[in-house]
Amino acid sequence: MNLNTYVDNYKEDIICKTQELIKIKSVEEEPKKGMPFGEGPYRALEYVLELSETLGLKTLNVDGYAGHTGYGQGNETVGVLVHLDVVPEGEGWTYPPYGGEIHDGKIYGRGIVDDKGPAIAAIYALKALKDSGVSLSKKIRIIFGTNEETGWGGIKYYIDKIGVPDMAFTPDAEYPVIHGEKGILIFDIVKKLENESNGDIIIEDIIGGNAPNMVPDAAKAKIKVSEYGKKEVVEKFNTFVEKTGHQMELTEDEIGQSVTILSKGVSAHGSMPQLGKNAISILLSFLGQLNKINGDWANFIKDYNEKIGMEYYGQSIGCGFEDDISGKLVFNVGKINAAKDSVKISVNIRYPIEIDSKDVYDGIKKSLEDSNIKLVEKSHQSPIYIPKDDILVQKLMKVYREITGDEESDAITIGGGTYARAMDNAVAFGPAFPGNEDVAHQKDEYMSIDDLIKNAQIYTKALYELSK
Repeated sequence: MNLNTYVDNYKEDIICKTQELIKIKSVEEEPKKGMPFGEGPYRALEYVLELSETLGLKTLNVDGYAGHTGYGQGNETVGVLVHLDVVPEGEGWTYPPYGGEIHDGKIYGRGIVDDKGPAIAAIYALKALKDSGVSLSKKIRIIFGTNEETGWGGIKYYIDKIGVPDMAFTPDAEYPVIHGEKGILIFDIVKKLENESNGDIIIEDIIGGNAPNMVPDAAKAKIKVSEYGKKEVVEKFNTFVEKTGHQMELTEDEIGQSVTILSKGVSAHGSMPQLGKNAISILLSFLGQLNKINGDWANFIKDYNEKIGMEYYGQSIGCGFEDDISGKLVFNVGKINAAKDSVKISVNIRYPIEIDSKDVYDGIKKSLEDSNIKLVEKSHQSPIYIPKDDILVQKLMKVYREITGDEESDAITIGGGTYARAMDNAVAFGPAFPGNEDVAHQKDEYMSIDDLIKNAQIYTKALYELSK
């Protein structure tokens, strides 16, 4: 039986439903009654559950935190773990981030790759198995989380209420199979600004970034200046931009007593900051050129540029670890919020599988011990690792090779964090193919229609192999 034929018959529906889901802006917001992560994520959950019901699949809404759709019977359960929330859109899009528009055979929109396109592909994979009438010995459940990008409260609530599948994959990374994921730390670096600036250049505030796990594409500083201070800022600004080539803008207020510096970067996923340009680091690099900044602001800027700067791997801040399984630690500054009395920077670290998180924190704290900068721990996800010879990895690798013809690629480890961490026997599987441009968490996020349909074919075959 050729299951691909069923998927091909659903092609236009898969495209249409993916576009409709993208149009729901499912960024986490303030909770409302029955909507624990705000209206957007809840509307996305309602959408996929209603779609599943129209396709003849059983559904369950778990108090607005999560839900699932399912098919099949048996004592064991195979799960597909997807999420419906998205990171903020950021700036600089060519096409509307919530438009779901098609251009040159590609669907554009926030979440098309991470993770709405794969969610729709998985739903139609389940429909293909149902319509084909193949015999299955296990239940299949597609589990929909609603705040994967911001805290995992939805999937944790689901697991507490419903339990975990016996095995699962999450289509929220890349192919072929992700059999290991680095540990993830999110924390704040905080400094009290007790010794106020009182010279010719006084920083009033700095703000930038959207989320710790995104490379910030914009950061802005408002600076109060004297006549002499303004002269230095303008001269150093022109020299800095000419020398570095960074995209920056300088504007003055009407009476010439303050200037605003806007730094423009390139967004990327926090697990691969080397693919972007960090607007916060660019801005602080420029501010470090100004001699007339004094007080605690001057000390903080100096410490930032010496210990973080434009580095990606934490080597100057005491956490430049690596291992043979998963490579180097990755360090991303995602947000800054600074005003008159304090500065707070949010950091996202992906640390190697064989390294202890305590060693990471101890290294950073030791590096900062003489700077009056405090580290405030926020969240931690431990690394995961499943050997390549595990039956789950082996079956998924077999399916991937059969559908794609790619015999060269092998199972890999990544720095990204997926729902595979939510249970013991799960791996990430797709949706990005080897060689694809990494567009998750970036402006102009897109997926080709061919890749979307290919994913549906792979997931249909994978679910059959795991459930037969």
